Amino acid sequence: MADVLADLRSDTVTRPTPAMRLAMAEAPVGDDVFDEDPTLHELQSYAASLFGHEAALFTPSGCMANQIALQLVVPRAGELLCDADAHVVTYEMGAAAAYGGISTRTWPFAGGALDVATVAGMIRPAGGYTVATSAIAVEQTHNRGGGTIIPLETLQALRTVCDDAGLLLHCDGARIWHAHVAAGVPLATYGQLFDTLSVCLSKGLGAPVGSLVIGSAARIAEARLIRKRLGGGMRQAGILAAGGLYALRHHIDRLADDHAKARHLAAALAPTGAADPARVETNLVMLDLRAAPLDAAQLTAAAAEQGVLVSPFGPRTVRLTTHLDLTDDAVSTAAAVLTKLLT
Repeated sequence: MADVLADLRSDTVTRPTPAMRLAMAEAPVGDDVFDEDPTLHELQSYAASLFGHEAALFTPSGCMANQIALQLVVPRAGELLCDADAHVVTYEMGAAAAYGGISTRTWPFAGGALDVATVAGMIRPAGGYTVATSAIAVEQTHNRGGGTIIPLETLQALRTVCDDAGLLLHCDGARIWHAHVAAGVPLATYGQLFDTLSVCLSKGLGAPVGSLVIGSAARIAEARLIRKRLGGGMRQAGILAAGGLYALRHHIDRLADDHAKARHLAAALAPTGAADPARVETNLVMLDLRAAPLDAAQLTAAAAEQGVLVSPFGPRTVRLTTHLDLTDDAVSTAAAVLTKLLT
């Protein structure tokens, strides 16, 4: 494989900036299993305040954050509703069932055009030996949906449905920072719609490790026990937390740059017929290869031979991701290489 000229596989491939590394090196630390790490305390308090919630808990990964949150809102043998392409049922190895004893039922994914009436019609009350619905989960922004944003009005309507039915509402907000920047919705406005959120520090924001579960003080106290049960308690994790704090304080607003690069990339590839700039809402560009000369595996391999790394997302779908470490020159190089391969 050639030297890497443009890595578009994910926004998790970024490396800490020099300023972030310095913050991590200088972070005061303590034993977090004893709840004594001051930098973790600061990160958790700051993140919770951004979303208007009482508390937060740092976790090693987004999958763990999601699975802890799901156990907070769905009892064992209870049911979670989510879309069929949701990360929690697609990329988390059946953890909801394996570790939480959670049953899941899904509705067909339709991008940001979530049909609240359809979701409401799926809710099953307790009784008659049915598996009662306990909670609903949504993903903001949506990974397999190409970074699509669920409109605020839709989420507000879904919140009303949950309140009327006595259900809890979880947000897989790994990339909610992008929705905040692109849609102009305050993080606290999003936060108050959900009983629990998971948010990622290494997707887009450039921190090397970590996610957070956000919710009420009572739920986060329980989350701490679940995290320990899953093996996620860490010791002097303030070194990692410092990277996350730096990311939250310095790297959110700049996500607009990644959105601009994604739109530029999609526009450059539009003549190939594989990219639709109108569908790019944040930092993800999905290539539709149904009419292309190469399938996803072939395009991925051919592009890698020329130093451009991409992610196959299906037999005829490839995802491109813009991020903190992707320069304008890298975007132009990627556009040129992919255009040649697709025409």
